[in-house]
Amino acid sequence: MKTAYLDCFSGISGNMVLGALVDLGIDIDRLKSGLDALDLGNYELKAARVKKQSIAAVYVYVVPHEPLPAPMRPDEILDVIEGSRLSPTVRKKAREVFQRMFEAESRMHATTMEELHLHEIGETDTLVDVVGSLLGLEMLGVEQVISSPVNLGRGLVRCRHGLLPVPAPMTAELVRGAQVYSDEVEGELTTPTGAAIVTGTARAFGPLPLMTVTDTGYGAGSRDLSRPNLLRILLGETPEAAIGDKTGPITVLETNIDDMNPQLYGHVMERLFEAGALDVYLTPVQMKKNRPGVLLTVLAERDNAGRLAGIILQETTTLGVRVSSRDRFVLPRSFINVDTPYGRVRVKLAGYGEAVKAMPEYDDCVKLAEAAGVPARQVYLEVESQIGRVEGLIVDRDSSTK
Repeated sequence: MKTAYLDCFSGISGNMVLGALVDLGIDIDRLKSGLDALDLGNYELKAARVKKQSIAAVYVYVVPHEPLPAPMRPDEILDVIEGSRLSPTVRKKAREVFQRMFEAESRMHATTMEELHLHEIGETDTLVDVVGSLLGLEMLGVEQVISSPVNLGRGLVRCRHGLLPVPAPMTAELVRGAQVYSDEVEGELTTPTGAAIVTGTARAFGPLPLMTVTDTGYGAGSRDLSRPNLLRILLGETPEAAIGDKTGPITVLETNIDDMNPQLYGHVMERLFEAGALDVYLTPVQMKKNRPGVLLTVLAERDNAGRLAGIILQETTTLGVRVSSRDRFVLPRSFINVDTPYGRVRVKLAGYGEAVKAMPEYDDCVKLAEAAGVPARQVYLEVESQIGRVEGLIVDRDSSTK
């Protein structure tokens, strides 16, 4: 799968993304020609070769013709995008990115989108930065974007609203759910436009994935910092899962326990599942002083991790919980109902290609077996025989219960 990895060690802005894309080989005139689909009027898109602390990069910037047009309203921007000759994919993604920017601005000012008075994000260069970045990724044939944690910077920044803390309030709204950090570099490293682009395109945030790098591009920021003010894009191929789709990061909670009554583990697992855990499992481990112990592992959606960690700390004897983020690949799933002589059973289908894995629901089979006074395995075998008769369903026999 063709992947673009955004290395945001010095933050990200719209012109840095454009610069890196041009450095990856996109002709600036071709990019401008693609942007002409927006009918934005007269402006120039320029690219310059620069060096940031001895590293060669491309700096891209917009030169609007005088007189400067007034900032557009949200509805005007959406109308420009909707009425453009952009490809359906770019048009849809551009609407989504700007919609998130408008929602962030509305929350920041406690107003509605209709009452918003846009400043920087209503100007021509913002449209060029956002749509140009999406166009460039499409021109390169990028199928997925992954980003490093984003460096936001620190301190204060002056804009048309006055002196604001870094990250600016709009940037802080836009990076909700993304992995971010700040180090010793003063100033605004990630702009609202950069935050909107990275959060609107990246499927996941984290370290560089396993990939075969085919090219690299460097986009320069306007300021000179104590480090190279660059956005690096690594372009390459990531191995696709043989089957399944990547769903994004999940959170893994773990703790080692060697001093708890084992009768309590059942209750702990029940509480965690009731609170929304994706999975809970226990692994026997040998701990210090040769004491037998248990490794409690919980898989969770990121937004639910804090709640589940609280349950672990409350219900067990542990003094702490380890937290990490993982990516995962899963098969698309669906359910069908299968009628048997014992009653109706739900069957979970997990598909890959033309074949599917078919798994009878355990609780349904046990309930019917108890009611009929037969072994649960007998119900399972009957369900399997009925699954094989479902028209158009090719079942992977390796997934059978036999």
